[in-house]
Amino acid sequence: MDTITSKLRTYEEINDRIAKGEAVVVTAEEVINLVEDEGARRAAREVDVVTTGTFSPMCSSGVFLNFGHADPPIRMQKIWLNDVPAHGGLAAVDTYLGATNLSETAPDYGGAHVIEDLVRGREVTLKAVSGGTDCYPRKEVTTDITLLSINEAVMFNPRNCYQNYNAAVNTTKKTIRTYMGTLLPDMGNVSFATSGQLSPLFNDPTFRSIGMGTRIFLCGAQGHIAWHGTQHRPSVVERDGKTIIGGATLSVVGDLKKMSADFLRAAVFPGYGVSMFVGIGIPIPILDEEMLRATAVTDDELYTQIIDYSYPHRQRPALGTVSYGELRSGTVTLDGKEIRTSPLSSYAKAREIAQTLKKEIEESQFLLQRPAWTLPREGVNNHLE
Repeated sequence: MDTITSKLRTYEEINDRIAKGEAVVVTAEEVINLVEDEGARRAAREVDVVTTGTFSPMCSSGVFLNFGHADPPIRMQKIWLNDVPAHGGLAAVDTYLGATNLSETAPDYGGAHVIEDLVRGREVTLKAVSGGTDCYPRKEVTTDITLLSINEAVMFNPRNCYQNYNAAVNTTKKTIRTYMGTLLPDMGNVSFATSGQLSPLFNDPTFRSIGMGTRIFLCGAQGHIAWHGTQHRPSVVERDGKTIIGGATLSVVGDLKKMSADFLRAAVFPGYGVSMFVGIGIPIPILDEEMLRATAVTDDELYTQIIDYSYPHRQRPALGTVSYGELRSGTVTLDGKEIRTSPLSSYAKAREIAQTLKKEIEESQFLLQRPAWTLPREGVNNHLE
């Protein structure tokens, strides 16, 4: 029998070991050294779960909120939270607040700040107006709310946890400001995201254990994958003699009331706007040796492209291929020039997330969930004309 693909254990067996406090859990960093010391075959028979982590700005994020009814009741048609517009097109007292929505009165404040304020237990001013109806006669309301005082607060992020992302550079003579941060002129810096060898979708590149229903660590709480993320477009590209995988994304959901500001932070990108750092960790069950080998990938084996962000989106040229090992070293060489690198993701925080998830599993606080279906391996790439 092929030892690479033969089953070593099942979800049920792993969860039984977790419940008994017997599961062997290592992080995606720790498994690399384990494989170097013991070999993949032996490590696969020893390890039950490998934990991953990422902490990065994820603009496509937000929360559904239900405020509860006023007396007399109002059907909220326009809604503001700390002067940040929220969506009023749902039911009477439901809304969706996007992380990148901007305040109408305060510069450098947006939806992500409101979300962080709620998680930190701070009061947020709710203002809403309506045309009024027979059953919802009230036409306006202004009050202060907290996370505890409202009925529900559900984080629902349409696109998180990019499997891979371009590194960004600027070849012009002027500084440009982007969602990849400030890019200095004359290739003064290379900005990159993704936590490399700790990143969840790098550790299960064919999505054998990742799909709808997979239980995840989400901003300090237990959440789930709800769907594939928007712009989900898995790809394998050969460039400069290197294999670049990427394009997968996740849509995730979880209870904001259980989350921690340790793993959720508002951010301001000068010249671009507001975003939110989201902390995600995904446990990878080691069902067979092939899955173990996938989790032992190193930064030196993971590649991305350096893209010139000074061009319009569809015209941006690829200037080179670089490994995450090179990016994390602090400098890369491009066209004979040594360029310093600047990470957007926090590797230290990703490591903390993987370690926190490991501890929760070891203490029988976190069981694995088999996905109802795994992520699609193909996607579409339509554009507006």
